[in-house]
Amino acid sequence: MSSVEIKLNAKEILDKDFKTGMRGYNQDEVDKFLDVVIQDYEAYQRRVDQLMKENEELRQEMKRQTDRPTRNQSAPQSAGSTNYDILQRLSNLEKKVFGSKMYE
Repeated sequence: MSSVEIKLNAKEILDKDFKTGMRGYNQDEVDKFLDVVIQDYEAYQRRVDQLMKENEELRQEMKRQTDRPTRNQSAPQSAGSTNYDILQRLSNLEKKVFGSKMYE
């Protein structure tokens, strides 16, 4: 799908432990920041899941549309029968306009 590989999930971020040093970071600040990162990451994952579902639905709809026969494909007529129908209609129209005496 995408060339970017997701390496972490929200649980891995939550469970990550950092070693503390003599002059390390404030652990409460790091925890608060990681909580925000986790929330963003979960929102991002929900959005990705939603878009993937929508993408699949659109693919299925597109497949249904391409599989459905169009009006022209469902009842193909030969050129001869179409021409005959046109000539028959023209003949009927001439009878109506000019009267039946023309054909007697």
